[in-house]
Amino acid sequence: MSKTDMNIFEKYESEVRSYCRGFPTVFSKAKGYKMWDEDGKEYIDFFSGAGALNYGHNDDHMQDKLVEYIKSDGPTHTLDMATTEKANFLTKFNDVILKPRDLDYKIMFPGPTGTNTVESALKLARKVTGRTDVISFTNGFHGMTIGSLSVTGNAMKRKGAGIPLNNTVTMPYDNFVDESMDTLEYLERFLEDNGSGVDLPAAMILETVQGEGGINAARMEWLKKVDEICKKWDILLIIDDVQAGVGRTGTFFSFEPAGIKPDIVCLSKSLSGYGLPFAITLFRPDLDIWAPGEHNGTFRGFNHAFITASAALDYWKDEQFEKGIKQKSAKVKDFLVGLTEKYPELQGTFCGRGLMVGIECAKEGLADEVAAEAFNRGLIMETSGPKSEVFKLFPPLNIDDEGLQKGFDIIEESVKALVSEPVTN
Repeated sequence: MSKTDMNIFEKYESEVRSYCRGFPTVFSKAKGYKMWDEDGKEYIDFFSGAGALNYGHNDDHMQDKLVEYIKSDGPTHTLDMATTEKANFLTKFNDVILKPRDLDYKIMFPGPTGTNTVESALKLARKVTGRTDVISFTNGFHGMTIGSLSVTGNAMKRKGAGIPLNNTVTMPYDNFVDESMDTLEYLERFLEDNGSGVDLPAAMILETVQGEGGINAARMEWLKKVDEICKKWDILLIIDDVQAGVGRTGTFFSFEPAGIKPDIVCLSKSLSGYGLPFAITLFRPDLDIWAPGEHNGTFRGFNHAFITASAALDYWKDEQFEKGIKQKSAKVKDFLVGLTEKYPELQGTFCGRGLMVGIECAKEGLADEVAAEAFNRGLIMETSGPKSEVFKLFPPLNIDDEGLQKGFDIIEESVKALVSEPVTN
């Protein structure tokens, strides 16, 4: 078999492509926590499709169910018509995820991507409250369509909109300035003061751990206080769990440890379990004031995603699965903290929560260099933050200890190649 000419992508594909620039090879196979390129080189995947592959590549259980369904001539595309597989997913999601967590939500299929669920959440919040503005937070990222961009902090991505992004107010996220500043006291002062220029918003939207913004993890006390402020002022709380949800931070929903129940929750990425496009918007039943067809999308009835999403929920029937995520999270944190201590030239600080973690490097450009060196040595990971100052680890939730250790070894080798010898006792 002839190998793919890399010039094809340069010749025919738009300059907007990005990930292929950081991972310059042609992949041809993927399984579990591994990927292979056309040369047969093996890579450990600590990228997981930017959080869309929490169960790794081509999971056997999901794959078997999907192939069986396809071979049975089950319908693929059905808009929002009723199908057996949609009914199975709705029932299973309620039984396995919502009911055990004492959550009562209606489920909406807004379209297949993360930005689709965010757009529907913003639209619903404005429709329910009759208000226009939405409060978002510094370094937040919520998607690439106009509404989602309006509540996104990244200046480069906002500029891509090409028009002014209005009807949003940005407030400081937890520890945006420093630990001594109570950012929510600042926020509430704006709500209280009629001279602040901030109108009462329809909603606040946030990620409990900011993925693209630098793996910033909000403290549980801060999240609880946000929830209290929203209740006090009759503001809807939207949690964007597109990247941080589906187990990535240790629990199915990232907000569970805070003990809060958001009004609206956005899910996508790993919801399908298999990397298939799939998103849902969850909201309190009393907020379900949509008129039929008032918000729709051609590909919201993607039955292949219903199949794999239902199969993925089988993991969550076993309490050991969630315990396993927490155990692996502890190992990853110990490794990263140890790395910052062993290699002080990293000027590194551990950040994140669960298996959504990384090291923030004070030296400009160093995180990018570590990620590039790791790729050359056979590990895929990306950077995040306003200046790409964090190299982040997103291993599959079901990765084994051997896979973790292989990844750790490559990361340490990469760091060692870029800084001086480690500190030894």
